Amino acid sequence: MSADTVQTSGIQIHGKMAPGYDSILTPEALRFLEKLHTTFDTRRQVALVKRSARLRLIRAGEVPNFLPETRTVRESDEWSVAAVPADLKDRRVEITGPVERKMIINALNSGANVFMADFEDSNTPTWANLMDGQINLRDAVRRTITFNDKYKLKEQVATLMVRPRGWHMEDKHISINGKPLSGSLMDFGLFFFHNAKELIARKTGPYFYLPKLESHLEARLWNDVFNTSQDELKIPRGTIKATVLIETILAAFEMDEILYELRDHSAGLNCGRWDYIFSFIKKFRYDARFVLPDRATITMDKHFLKSYSDLLVKSCHRRGAYAIGGMAAYIPVKTDTAANDKALAKVKQDKEREVKAGYDGTWVAHPALVPVAKAVFDAKLKKLHNQFKVMREDVQVLQADLLTVPEGEITPEGVQLNVDVAIQYIASWLKGTGCVPIYDLMEDAATAEISRAQLWQWRQHGATMSDGRVVTAEVIEGVVKEELARIKTEVGASKYKSGKFDQASKILLEMVMASELPDHLTTVAYEFI
Repeated sequence: MSADTVQTSGIQIHGKMAPGYDSILTPEALRFLEKLHTTFDTRRQVALVKRSARLRLIRAGEVPNFLPETRTVRESDEWSVAAVPADLKDRRVEITGPVERKMIINALNSGANVFMADFEDSNTPTWANLMDGQINLRDAVRRTITFNDKYKLKEQVATLMVRPRGWHMEDKHISINGKPLSGSLMDFGLFFFHNAKELIARKTGPYFYLPKLESHLEARLWNDVFNTSQDELKIPRGTIKATVLIETILAAFEMDEILYELRDHSAGLNCGRWDYIFSFIKKFRYDARFVLPDRATITMDKHFLKSYSDLLVKSCHRRGAYAIGGMAAYIPVKTDTAANDKALAKVKQDKEREVKAGYDGTWVAHPALVPVAKAVFDAKLKKLHNQFKVMREDVQVLQADLLTVPEGEITPEGVQLNVDVAIQYIASWLKGTGCVPIYDLMEDAATAEISRAQLWQWRQHGATMSDGRVVTAEVIEGVVKEELARIKTEVGASKYKSGKFDQASKILLEMVMASELPDHLTTVAYEFI
């Protein structure tokens, strides 16, 4: 199988077949993907239409609130989620990263309790990244994965979870009956088909993270996908376990309902803070009352974020579900001891906030941060696996709490940083790397989304900066030119030419200057890879 286009029945593979890809794209696996597509893609499309309809209502003045039609689900004490398997009972530290081979080995060996292998925000969905990622995970499950004859798995490794792409992403490399395959169904389906039974035989299971859900109906769709998939492989229903990232403002109003829809498959909720901020900007894009200040000032102590974070713990523990804290984006600074100490102190402070709030575990982006986070959670949890007894009955979150806009300035430095980070990240993404260290922070698509969405929001509403100037198209274009010149000076002409910085800046400007804010950076940039 070496042709650029391979066709089997109604399935067309448009990506080039490299060695080993045929072991993933087997006829049986493709038929499984076809089953998922024909059964669920129409419902997926309807869910996306409902997203657009909801946005139109918000633009017309509707303000999100807790749903009256699901009040009985929220208020009932008669239901809880199913218990999790033994290897998901202790999740005090989880590490995340893309499905790159060396990264997988290092993450599994890191000492974290869980490793979330990511096909989504930290992975550029090139054909090679997706297919190699599936091969890498297959080998990791079977413990045969190595890299350069130097890296291999230890005896004790983290529990593996996999994050597929969100419902909005389609994959241009596989089509079924002329329609592109959902990225969600592709990533989930191939991993599940090839590894579910092997994982069960190894006393673990097929565990997932579900990104960017906007309603409990989207969770219901995933639950139905799980049931159909388990039935197809003759695996008991409930074997799959999934943690949902609450990273959209609309999902924050439906936490109980999301847990309820996935209750037989639920492994809890995660506080996806960065995408949550992006979602807040995106959903209220047309309303000047919701203009946010500089990204760097939007910290978790702000009322709308603290309210969402506390509500997540309360919602989870009431239902016997795990509450997992957000990402520590800081990374070690090897060249500066003082800066490194400062970064580690900030990580420690963030994790102390989470464990005090009642979280059962947390996320880090780098193996060196595992001991820092683990020390904080060990001190509180000790031999316990969770903090389910911390019910947070003190938390009473109302609609207004989740919609309170934090005060703060929009500064020239904030504009410059957003332009800088967006260009550097998009350039890296276009070259195939979706997880990028920038200024001692690990940036992925979520933080780049905040950067470009804020620029659009500030321009759209004519926001005034702290120096009295208005954020106009001309101001942003000027900053882009300055940043490109600075980057060219720093990296040199040769690296600049091959670094896709000009293309990245063009994509950024097109999104920022558009009359309508594009919903996702990755769907726009996907056309260029």
